[in-house]
Amino acid sequence: MRIFQSMAISASGLTAERLRMDIISSNIANINTTRTEEGGPYRRKLPVFAEKLDKSIQSGNNRFRGRGVKVVEIAEDQSPPRLVYDPGHPDANEEGYVAMPNINIITEMVDMITATRAYEANVTALNAAKSMALKALEIGRG
Repeated sequence: MRIFQSMAISASGLTAERLRMDIISSNIANINTTRTEEGGPYRRKLPVFAEKLDKSIQSGNNRFRGRGVKVVEIAEDQSPPRLVYDPGHPDANEEGYVAMPNINIITEMVDMITATRAYEANVTALNAAKSMALKALEIGRG
């Protein structure tokens, strides 16, 4: 594997995890949003990741090499909204229930920790590749 290819793979992971953290932050920020432009409460957003593949043909065999990760979609969680009894809320229905976003703060915090760990793993891999490249340059100097 080429050194710059491994750095590019780690960089794609960093970019994907940063977007994931942005989406989680948006979910937490909108945990009490009961009105959206589309109508109804805010719906939890989720990034959908996919592997980047590079198809190379070597001696007649199809061979795929990984090129990192990409975000193919930002999907909405289709689970129903939470109903909270609050008859004084301006968006309460006739029975006094308010449709709140389908966001669970514990789930968001667990996702945030997972994204942080994945980000740190990509930083470690990037630093390892950088360290190997520097050591190779030192060998070349003699």
